[in-house]
Amino acid sequence: MGSECSRRVRAATIGLVALALASAVTACGGVRRFPLRDPLWKDDDQKPFLPPPQEYDSPFAWDGANQIIFRPIARFFAVDPAGQAINVNAMDEVADSSWFTNRLGMHDMTVAEVTKGGCPDKKLDPNMPDGSWLIDQGKDNGANPGFRINVPGVGKFMMKADPELEPERASGATAIATRMYHDVGFWAPCDSVVYFKPSLLKLKPGLKVTDNSGIAKPFDDKALKSVLDSASHRGELVRMAASSWLPGKTIGPYTYDGRRKDDPNDIIDHEDRRELRGARLLAAWTNHFDAREQNTMNIFISPKEAEEDAKAKDGDSSNDPKPDAKPADAKEAPKKEAKKDPGPGFVRHYIIDIGDAFGSVWFIDGISERLGHAYYLDLPYLGEDFITLGAVTRPWEKARRTGGIFNYFNADDFDPELWRSGYPNPAFGKMTEGDGAWMARILARFTDPMVDELVKVGDYTDPIDVAYLQRTLKKRRDLILQRYLKNLSPIGRVSLEGNERLCGVDEARYAQIAPQSAFRYAARMYTPPSYDPAGFLPTTAGPEGHICVDLKHLAIADGVPDGDPSRYVIVDLANTFTKGPLRAHLYDLGSRGFRLVGLERPGSFGDP
Repeated sequence: MGSECSRRVRAATIGLVALALASAVTACGGVRRFPLRDPLWKDDDQKPFLPPPQEYDSPFAWDGANQIIFRPIARFFAVDPAGQAINVNAMDEVADSSWFTNRLGMHDMTVAEVTKGGCPDKKLDPNMPDGSWLIDQGKDNGANPGFRINVPGVGKFMMKADPELEPERASGATAIATRMYHDVGFWAPCDSVVYFKPSLLKLKPGLKVTDNSGIAKPFDDKALKSVLDSASHRGELVRMAASSWLPGKTIGPYTYDGRRKDDPNDIIDHEDRRELRGARLLAAWTNHFDAREQNTMNIFISPKEAEEDAKAKDGDSSNDPKPDAKPADAKEAPKKEAKKDPGPGFVRHYIIDIGDAFGSVWFIDGISERLGHAYYLDLPYLGEDFITLGAVTRPWEKARRTGGIFNYFNADDFDPELWRSGYPNPAFGKMTEGDGAWMARILARFTDPMVDELVKVGDYTDPIDVAYLQRTLKKRRDLILQRYLKNLSPIGRVSLEGNERLCGVDEARYAQIAPQSAFRYAARMYTPPSYDPAGFLPTTAGPEGHICVDLKHLAIADGVPDGDPSRYVIVDLANTFTKGPLRAHLYDLGSRGFRLVGLERPGSFGDP
């Protein structure tokens, strides 16, 4: 009882939107007022604890049946509206946490940083001596065959081959998409395309692997040859995706709804997290239709391991994995890894296995052409077709393989609002307009040069395929931005310049999704106590979407406390492209300037 009580207390006092709503006081006319304090930019959900959570095994068949049939029925009979996400701070943003870290949306990133993603500086070297890559584990699940290698001084990597029917697509897709997810802010592994000679590999004796049906069999020379033969090749070199082994202890996938009862830091239902809701648009952009809980991973990581992981990605070689005590060509079988007591730690949440992106196909072509358009078993569409006798023409009925190795992946029949994953995702299903607008503001930061270089990370052989994917990703990105930056204000990165000017970036103008002439600005100030309009404020539109408002001070008597309602002002900044304004809440501190305490994005114009 005490543990559950503490969860509720923390959930109510975390400093996010729920807190702002609970603690906001009402000014005259019912105006919402934010308290005079800094917004929460870092969640404290990384507090170490013991014991470690139990490992969770996610059954694919049950999860699919639950999300397609049982959960929709339960929600139908429950009052469960898609309300506002819980973990949104006073600036209408998401705080850094064990789930998400603000990157491209909040900070300028170079093309080189975007293409590096979450990869460390030290990489696999295909020019190492023969036998340097020790295979110490087979890959026991998933659609792509593979194995794990352990390379002294570099680390462990899961090596995954392309499906035989889709040479190069999946390996390149996971290398590109994991970087995109990382750049947005999610925790994602470093996946890279690597070409290598088979002689680099050395099998650990006595290896076995258990397949998806639960049957254990040897992973020997014959099994290895089968994997290598089925992989893509460039001459005598084998092409595979190398996925860096996650730090810490893996404890199984996370769910897209509910929370873990054995993780005291997990106090927000996952379907109410904005980053998981907004991830729907990132999945739609890449057509990551396989966005289900089985393609996620929780790790239990100690603070020291987290620090070492961060240093490795920043290029600090002092924390590189240490070489094994014996060389890789030692004749005796390597000893089994000893299980280490991780000590106190916290749970970090990763998105993994994104190789289905950019046009995955199934053996049944009728399913392949539907991916991204309909669920595997789409009861709403089945109902509509039954009522209309199939008179409605669906997008997949016009689908054609126009993308080379990317099959049905295109922008011509892409509707970001109608996009569907393979089966219903609880968090995706609760995405609100505000959640979508938040993600769209981040996706707007992916410039054309960034997209071009990200696609090159896939190391595709045919330049026609490269150009096609670059072109298609840009078109799909623009369609998302045109839909989700139109209703709510696209002005982000809001701050005070010199404590006297309110400035931000109009991400719609930055992304050039409409002619520059479509963006004209006006700012209006509302003052206490009645919060009637107090006149317009000067605005200055700069390059790359920058926009600033010159604020005007109130006439306030000396000695009035900083948090007094008489110091509270509201400024609406509108552009002609969007249906609603950016509403900024500030305190006028006189000679010390203004203090920005909150942002709102109403869906229409009108007095606060």
